[in-house]
Amino acid sequence: MFTPRCDRPQVPPPAVPSPLAGRSQPCQLCGNTTTNLLPSFLPSSQPLPRALGWGVPMEAEGFAPQTKVFQYRIWDVNQKSLYLRNDQLVAGHLQGANAALEEKVFWVPNRAFEPARLPIILGIQNGTRCLASPPASQPTLQLQAVDIRALPRDSATSAAFTFFRSYKDGLWRFESAANPGWFLCTAASGHQPLGLSQVPDATHLLDFYFQLC
Repeated sequence: MFTPRCDRPQVPPPAVPSPLAGRSQPCQLCGNTTTNLLPSFLPSSQPLPRALGWGVPMEAEGFAPQTKVFQYRIWDVNQKSLYLRNDQLVAGHLQGANAALEEKVFWVPNRAFEPARLPIILGIQNGTRCLASPPASQPTLQLQAVDIRALPRDSATSAAFTFFRSYKDGLWRFESAANPGWFLCTAASGHQPLGLSQVPDATHLLDFYFQLC
């Protein structure tokens, strides 16, 4: 049977705009968008969150070691920087030649925790020594000789090394994952060890500047 050919041009159906079109999606690494008020300290060439593992089942990744390490400066609201003294991280005003003593902070995201809480692992000396706060009724802050790239990425073993970030009015706070309600703090007086505190007061400062360097 002969079937007549239709010479009418085939017009593709109109594209249906995505409900997400035109919206800035939050970065699950740093929590920023292109339109919100949080400053994005990460380079503009930063890969998409999925490329870093967010939203991908960890078992599919085989718990691959973390290789991307970020280098930041951290100093408290009173402009005190961190440096090592007697194998302890202390905060103080470093001027002149002493400015070279400042310890830069190295960090990686911890994919074992909810990304919205901005969980990170912090270290110094190129990430070869990490801040830790094991669970305790009166938690303390420790420096442990462990490579930040080799730390396991499950919540049970990495919680002591993990801190949740929160941001307000240009300042950051870092809450211990293993000790909820306890935050990194410096002493109001200079050249005292970095520690942990539950609330800011006349002697404990919980707010920090945290910036890519």
